[in-house]
Amino acid sequence: MTFFAILIALLLEQVRPLARHNTVHAGLRAWARWASRNFDAGGAQHGWITWAVAVPGPALAALAIHWGLLLAVGWPAALAWSVAVLYVTLGFRQFSHHFTAIRDALDAGDEAQARELLAQWQQVEAALLPRREIVRHVIEYSVLAAHRHVFGVLAWYSVLAAFGLGPAGAVLYRMAEFVTRYWRHRNRLQLQPASEALQATSLRAWHMIDWLPARITALAFAVVGSFEEAIDCWRHHAQRFPNDNDGVVLAATSGAINVRLGGEALRSAYATQPLPVTSSVAAPAAATDADSESTPGREAEPGHLRSVVGLVWRTVVLWMVLLALLTLARLIG
Repeated sequence: MTFFAILIALLLEQVRPLARHNTVHAGLRAWARWASRNFDAGGAQHGWITWAVAVPGPALAALAIHWGLLLAVGWPAALAWSVAVLYVTLGFRQFSHHFTAIRDALDAGDEAQARELLAQWQQVEAALLPRREIVRHVIEYSVLAAHRHVFGVLAWYSVLAAFGLGPAGAVLYRMAEFVTRYWRHRNRLQLQPASEALQATSLRAWHMIDWLPARITALAFAVVGSFEEAIDCWRHHAQRFPNDNDGVVLAATSGAINVRLGGEALRSAYATQPLPVTSSVAAPAAATDADSESTPGREAEPGHLRSVVGLVWRTVVLWMVLLALLTLARLIG
């Protein structure tokens, strides 16, 4: 059922992508605000309680609905529910329009438009970027978005669904990423900001949840790209990035398509205060605006954007082939 749920959700998302401003995402934002407003009292223990309400809560609700439908109606209803959840949590079209617009602007020679689109996408200062730096940042942001919106969701959904937990893994992964980003964003805007303890807790939890999916994505990039170079770059250059999990994905990408990644980070358009680092786990995740050292490879060029698209789609095909083989093995066995 896992294979068919993912396949149907991906096809639906390509035909009719979820609108950017939709009731589901509005509800999730309201849920995150409600959790922080009612449970975030500033202490470390309150941070974990708030996170447990905001993230595992929706995942358990998705699991309860899955089992309720499975027992009361049957597997077709449970499959439909999994497709609905994956449609909301999984998909390229939630970020690919940014990538496409910037790529088209660069192809047309309109670097000013490309800078403006990049700044709007990531809420960063990009007015003085040269062309190659625009391309580099677009590659980095796009690859990480593909990992978080597609491959990380696939990993958690597939693993937990194999144990009968339905779409709970997809909800857990996306909610963990969403609340970390949303609470940090609210703090930047000073709109009911989350406490430093809550932000540090969410960063630490997100780092743990994303640890295995990041390495699965990096391995998949190596398989469908230049394997030896991707593995070598992963082993020797992933630590050059401030975030350990992101570094693994970006280093593997750099080796897989032979492009130089890393360097000066774009600064947020909002004034931010650095979070206190309370443990070795939180350290790499907290430094999201820190500069990094560059990996080996060619300077980023617009042609590398096409290479990234090919890399991502080959990885999707690899995932679907593996899931199809596992489904066939279960049916035969």
